[in-house]
Amino acid sequence: MKIPSFEESYNKQTKELIKEHDIDKAMSLAVGGDFEAVGQLEYALLLQYGLARHHCIIDVGCGSGRLGFQLRKYLQGTYIGMDVVQELLEYAETKCNRLDWKFYKAPGLSIPEQNDYADFICFFSVFTHLLHEESYKYLEEAARVIKSKGKIIFSFLEFKIPSHWWIFQQVLADKRHDKVLNQFLSRDAIESWAQHLGLYIVDIHDGDKSHIKLNNVVKWDDGREMVGEGNLGQSVCVLTK
Repeated sequence: MKIPSFEESYNKQTKELIKEHDIDKAMSLAVGGDFEAVGQLEYALLLQYGLARHHCIIDVGCGSGRLGFQLRKYLQGTYIGMDVVQELLEYAETKCNRLDWKFYKAPGLSIPEQNDYADFICFFSVFTHLLHEESYKYLEEAARVIKSKGKIIFSFLEFKIPSHWWIFQQVLADKRHDKVLNQFLSRDAIESWAQHLGLYIVDIHDGDKSHIKLNNVVKWDDGREMVGEGNLGQSVCVLTK
């Protein structure tokens, strides 16, 4: 079985979506839909873990700007958005409309910034589409670039969460050789990676349990609402150095 290339598969998928939908719809679907809802939840999660206006954020796999769009009026510090799809980067840059922010194409599995540079490094829906070796290399880079006491936050899929099983069923049913990879990650792997990289686990949250404190109602595209607390659907890990 051929292992899908995350860069090739995502570029192909994005181009197909742009042909089939108007640009806003295509850019939302390219990152899984629910552009507003997921962005609000990611923003609230960062605030919960101490995000301040002056902080520096590196958003690896920024996509079409779900998180950046929510941060645009709050963050006064540096924001760097990285992705492998040029169309998503261009849309995110336009959508966020912050001339002081940087958006650039991800150069392989590196984060081309100096040591101890960022207060937050995010990987939302990134490790879900990478091989374990690739995720580890990204975390190795994040460990270098994050400041002492900074936060590395990533979302992931795991078999222990019943609501994640349908994603695995979709993987089994999809026979395309160039499909987007959906990767599951175990907590013992996360613990081992953190130990070898000199990182510490602050929290791991189940994807199907509310853990993100909300000041506003979050409305999903299907009509669901989250009030008071919410979750991303994927599990979330918070690391520090």
